[in-house]
Amino acid sequence: MSRSLLLGPGKTLRKDLSLEELRAAKRDRGGVLWIDLKASDDDTQTILSDVFAFHPLAIEDCYNDHVDTPKIDDYGDYLFVVAQSIRYVSRTDRLSLFEIDTFVGPNYVVTVRQQEIPAIDDLFDRASENGRYLERGADFLTHTILDSLIDLLLPSVEEMDEAIDDLERRILDRPDRELLPEVLLLKRNTLRLRRSILPQRDMVNRLSRGEFSHLIRPEAQIFYRDVYDHIVRVEEMLDGLRDLADGALSSYLSSVNNRMNEVMKAMSVVAVIFLPLTLIASIYGTNLDFSPFGIEFRQGFLLMLGAMIAVAAATFGYFRYRGWF
Repeated sequence: MSRSLLLGPGKTLRKDLSLEELRAAKRDRGGVLWIDLKASDDDTQTILSDVFAFHPLAIEDCYNDHVDTPKIDDYGDYLFVVAQSIRYVSRTDRLSLFEIDTFVGPNYVVTVRQQEIPAIDDLFDRASENGRYLERGADFLTHTILDSLIDLLLPSVEEMDEAIDDLERRILDRPDRELLPEVLLLKRNTLRLRRSILPQRDMVNRLSRGEFSHLIRPEAQIFYRDVYDHIVRVEEMLDGLRDLADGALSSYLSSVNNRMNEVMKAMSVVAVIFLPLTLIASIYGTNLDFSPFGIEFRQGFLLMLGAMIAVAAATFGYFRYRGWF
């Protein structure tokens, strides 16, 4: 079921209002109303379309299965704000985005989501205990909601930064094959998060510069600028993470190539040393009656073996002198 809070005159806080009470609260500009809805709730459609008469396109966006790009639409009497945040479990998991849709009116805020968002649940519980989150108006409440979503980004980005540092250390120690999927996954997560941040930055910037002054008051705009600064900070960190991820991938490929070069060099040294020995053995292994020392020459085998050892030692010494291994 839907949840609702109404901070009325005298700072009286009411919870879980009926549909008729919601209609009355919408008309009464003396209070501030927050309704938190889940798209799967039975009464969500009724509240959105009947009680508040929101635009069908905005309602349709609330029921999309995919995560919409952050945006803001001005419908005159209210704003429709689509915001995103992330759920980052660990570096071995694909980063997942979730969406919260917010209708901002002169005296109400309606949030719609398709899944559990602990940050919003925690904020709603705190607002249920303390009306100070609603007493400053719908525009300040919307700022608090957006700020709680943006605050989820920084710990995840810092964890991704630590994961890349650990991967670089492990790559330098031993570039195992299982490290490559982790590097590529971190790189994809960084790019995916950055693609989400850019439109959200522009959306918050529009809220902070007075473009919607009929609903976002001047005294609230500075708080939106603070959220904008947080997003810019996260964006700068993501740019650094992207470079670190590229560096980790380059380090892995370089380490693998160096390791392969060492193996190829060792094999080449062995092949070059045994090449003249094979030549000598093949010459003296021919089935001909004539040979330089005669077939009956008793010391022929020892002489050939000594020549092979001398050639191998000379080749090995030359390689060592040139510093090739």
